This record gives sequence, C-alpha cells and structure tokens, in this order.
Amino acid sequence: MNSTLELAKELIQRASVTPDDLGCQALIFERLKSFGFTHHSIVSNGVTNSWLRRGHDAPLVVFAGHTDVVPTGPEDKWLSPPFEPTVINDLLYGRGASDMKSSLAAFVTAIETFIAEHPNHPGSIALLLTSDEEGPATDGTIKVVEWLKTQQTTIDYCVIGEPTAVTQLGDTIKNGRRGSLSGKLTVIGKQGHVAYPHLADNPIHRCAAALAELAATTWDKGNEYFPETTFQISNIQGGTGASNVIPGEVHIWFNLRFSTESSDASIKERTEAILKKYQLNFVLDWQLGAKPFITQKGKLVDCAKEAIHEVVGIYPEVSTTGGTSDGRFIIDVCKELVEIGPSNATIHQRNESVRVSDLENLSKIYQSLLTKLLFS
Repeated sequence: MNSTLELAKELIQRASVTPDDLGCQALIFERLKSFGFTHHSIVSNGVTNSWLRRGHDAPLVVFAGHTDVVPTGPEDKWLSPPFEPTVINDLLYGRGASDMKSSLAAFVTAIETFIAEHPNHPGSIALLLTSDEEGPATDGTIKVVEWLKTQQTTIDYCVIGEPTAVTQLGDTIKNGRRGSLSGKLTVIGKQGHVAYPHLADNPIHRCAAALAELAATTWDKGNEYFPETTFQISNIQGGTGASNVIPGEVHIWFNLRFSTESSDASIKERTEAILKKYQLNFVLDWQLGAKPFITQKGKLVDCAKEAIHEVVGIYPEVSTTGGTSDGRFIIDVCKELVEIGPSNATIHQRNESVRVSDLENLSKIYQSLLTKLLFS
C-alpha cells in the first residue's frame, strides 16, 4: 500500500479552504506523536498554526507547509468532486493534491520511515504548519516565526513543500523568491463632456505616456540567482460607463516582482519620478507583499540535488521564479532554505492533480534529505 497516497487522500477529504484547517494538523500530529513529537499550537483570528518537534539538539531540520487550500470554483466543472480524492490513470485528483497536501503526506511518511530506521538520530526534526498561506498570511507562518524568536530557536535547514516541479518531479527546486511590490495609482483629471474636451482634463490621456514608460523601464538586469525585475499593470478602472463623459479620475493597479538588485525603496523612488516627469496630479498607495530572499548555494542545496538525483535520476535546476511563499517569513529565523515539491502544472486550477507515482518518490527525497543533513 502507498502510505503517502493514503495520507494525502485523508488530507484532501478535509475541505480546508483558507483559513480553515478542519483537523488536518491534528491528523498529522496523531501520526507523529508516537514517534516522540511534541505539539505547540498557535491560533490567531481563526487561523490554526502548529509547531511539531522531536529532539532538542542541533542541527534542526524543519519541514514547512500549509494545510489550507484555495476555493474550488464551480464543483460541477470538476472531473470528480474536489474534496473526494479520486485516482484516474496514475493521477490523484482533488483540491490541494499538488498545493500542497501531497507534500504534507510525504513529509510525514518520510519522517516515520527515517525514525524507524534511525530512532537515535542526531539533531532535531520539526514541522511548521499553517492554515493561512493561501490567504492574507497575516496570522499564519509569521505568527510561528514571532514565537520562535521568543524561544530563541534558530532553524538550520528548512524544506518547504511548495510545488516546484515543471515537467517531472525533481526538475526544479527554489532557493529563494522574488520580492512583490504592488501599487494603486489614482490619476486625477476633470470630468466633462466628450464634445467639449477643452473644458475637461482626461486623466487616461494624461497618464498613458507615463504608463508606457513604466512598462518599458529596465529596472535591473537580475543576477546569478534572480531574473530581472518585472512591472505589470493588472487592472485599470475609470469612467462612468457612459460613452459621452470624460472621466474625472482613473485608477491603475500594478505589481513589480523584484530581485535583490532593486529595493522597494528604489522602485518607489523611480516610479514616482516618472509620474512627476509627466506632471500628473496623482495619489499613489504602495503595498509591500514580500521582500526578496535567497539561500546561497551550500549544504542544503547540495544535499537536495543529491537526494533528487538518487531517487529520480536527474539533477534539478535551482530557481527563484514564481510567486511568493512563506519562505519570506521563515528566512528570518533560518540559515538555509529550499522549496521542493510536486508538479505545479495544475495548482489553483480545476481538476488539480498530482502523479500517484510521484508521491512515494517525493517521500524518499525528503527521507534522503534527512539522512544527509543529520548524518553528514
């Protein structure tokens, strides 16, 4: 029997849409408490967080992940009910199958097998779990990190189970993530009749050149670890809905995913300089979603590469692409961090799925990592 598959199914059956955990973390602790794990729970504004630990010595290896999932959308559009895990042609279907309940199941079975083989292993093993990763992330992992700081706990190695594979398990791992900076720009003009433009001031016309320059700007060239910073407009809203009215203001939402070659401060300064260059009357509100972080290629990345090669026969690409992750919080108390998980091809989509054949291999990769990190 594929024990990782069976546990993944149990987790998928729990409709733990953010911020609900619905007992996922309790189920994991039930599996691990007989292996000597203690449980510390942090509940904040309806979010469930858990810190499970075995041992007191260094090095401390942590597996981190989230039990919450995104909403399913129309359930009748799925091949099978999203919270009834179903296997069809070597694919396990269900919401959270790849993001990230299969990784959680693989964490558990890897730990169980490792401890059965090495009951007196050196160092310590822990799990950091949250039900607020897919949501605002204000009451999730960040709360655990705050508590770890009060305990003066430093993580030596952290493995996050985010789905990182592109075409096959093990082809890509993440050793960092780009920063995320969002802006809401309001350009103010004067409303009027389209037949009398000289009596009005069209803010859409006024800001067009500035937006074009922002979109064409080279913010940086990236570096060894990061691609260049990118700027994208996500929404534009303006006008009354009538075709004969010049709008009085226009609202533009945009986002930059930025490398360590730029800072949120430098991006803000350059953006506002461009807007002022075009003499716009504007209000700009910023929201920093995450600062970029990086784990230099060292022991953890090397061990991850070797573990993946041993299990699936390939060496992974080490990347920082994609969205944000809770690594942005964990890095504050962690020396080295990587993300290793199943395919991300169907995450947040209808018919989310993961290859059944990948589940045991993912567990073996995590188990191999434990061996390498704790015994070398």
